[in-house]
Amino acid sequence: MKLVESIDRATLGESRLVAESSESAIFDVGQDTYALVHRHEAVAWQGIMISGDGLFRVAELVARATRSLYRDVVSELSKERNR
Repeated sequence: MKLVESIDRATLGESRLVAESSESAIFDVGQDTYALVHRHEAVAWQGIMISGDGLFRVAELVARATRSLYRDVVSELSKERNR
């Protein structure tokens, strides 16, 4: 994994866009390497370069964090509802 503090948009022009949301995207930059990019218009694009295997590992971590956050939110809502 490599942190990239400033990504030149032109260098991603030839890369295949794999996934995107309003401010984030994942590009296939070749050689089993992906760029996870924060691409907000107000700041320089930043991101991380990661291998395909690393992408699977990050996805698993994000899924676990999401489940944890969901449980915390549901717990708080349940407390509010029982008051």
